[in-house]
Amino acid sequence: MTERICDRELHEECGVFGVYGVPGAASLAYYGLHALQHRGQEGAGIVTVDEQGALRRVKGEGLVTEVFTESKLAGLKGDMAIGHVRYTTAGGGGIENVQPFLFRHNSGDFALAHNGNIVNSALLREYLENKGSLFQSTSDSEILAHLIKKETKYRDRPRIFAIIDALNMLEGAFAFVIMTANRIYACRDKYGLRPLSIGRLGDGWVVSSETCAFDVIGAEFVRDVEPGEVVTIDDKGLRSRDYSMYKRRQMCSMEYIYFARPDSDIEGCNVHAYRKESGRLLYEQAPADADIVVGVPDSSLSAAMGYAEASGLPYEMGLIKNKYIGRTFIQPTQELREKGVRMKLSAVRTIVKDKRVVLVDDSIVRGTTSRRIVTMLKEAGASEVHVRIASPPMISPCFYGVDTSTYDELISARKNVDEVRREIGADTLAFLAPEALLKAGGRQELCMACFTAQYPTALYTEPADANKEKK
Repeated sequence: MTERICDRELHEECGVFGVYGVPGAASLAYYGLHALQHRGQEGAGIVTVDEQGALRRVKGEGLVTEVFTESKLAGLKGDMAIGHVRYTTAGGGGIENVQPFLFRHNSGDFALAHNGNIVNSALLREYLENKGSLFQSTSDSEILAHLIKKETKYRDRPRIFAIIDALNMLEGAFAFVIMTANRIYACRDKYGLRPLSIGRLGDGWVVSSETCAFDVIGAEFVRDVEPGEVVTIDDKGLRSRDYSMYKRRQMCSMEYIYFARPDSDIEGCNVHAYRKESGRLLYEQAPADADIVVGVPDSSLSAAMGYAEASGLPYEMGLIKNKYIGRTFIQPTQELREKGVRMKLSAVRTIVKDKRVVLVDDSIVRGTTSRRIVTMLKEAGASEVHVRIASPPMISPCFYGVDTSTYDELISARKNVDEVRREIGADTLAFLAPEALLKAGGRQELCMACFTAQYPTALYTEPADANKEKK
């Protein structure tokens, strides 16, 4: 995988949004997707249903503000819509993989959008192709649509039964929104790996990967979609069906640590409060003899605040993020690549000069960004840099939608803590213990597979270098 110098080291795959029974649904979807932009910057799309039941779509590569113009939104009529923002993981990029997918069928057109990763997608794709399916994309998300149509045993049954049959064939992480001419279905995997919430807006309803989007459009949070549940939203209101009785609450821990916006609540826990508490626990586990605490913008600031409060050290803005870096900035030479991180982050020399700095970050993946930030602080005059990470060492690939798919991408899979410390140039280095991730949110379960190598699902595949000897 090519490292993106100007990006942070981790990416999540996408966000989904839905609107039912609200006039101007496309505009609301636009604002909802804009609030979810942090979940994917490579493509966006919206599908609406007009008064005649016709489905229309606008999608494109780029940011939400780049894909949708006023004239394009004006062409998306109706009071129902679903939308999607994408970051490429399974299936790769390209316009054909930008969602929502729209399917024309004699039993009725429908659209779907997906957040997550289907771990048995290769097997299902082969099975479906052998039965005659022709795929229009390389995305694993398209598989659900083919299963809904191929696996309907009784053609006269309501669509919900076909959806339930299809969902029970999927293994992995997913939050799906499916829209027909009359209703929206919101579905979540039985392990609870991906978030999906329902809100109320006037007489209508909204569905979103994160609750922060509700605040933007003035919707009121109602509840989360439960693991193993399909919620039907139509003119009868909300109706619920369990497609699986095997229910876990193994929310991806990286949602709390890094992906979600701090103003979102995930399964009843505010993300900022979670990160702040993890910072307090990090200080209890790994205090540092230092002068100031500095967080890496933006996702690490809450943890840095918690560390500072617990330690009694002042919290300082020792690093400033430039929010106007071009998304497609390319560094063709090594010299320019080294300058890339300086375009994104700047050390505040007068704050860090001659100071012993505790640098709080949310994670270390490849280690390259951490090394550059430590170097930057020392070049700005910091006398010592003590790195504290508000998550455990990342030792295993993720198969559920995070873009770490091989051991070679993970520095902690190859090096112990002291070796990582030397690699990034820190004076000291400490990570948060796995059990603290549960304690920070008062949770009994979380998916911590990237930290513990204990996966909640069968994997059906192994990374190419999975059998290599690891330290």
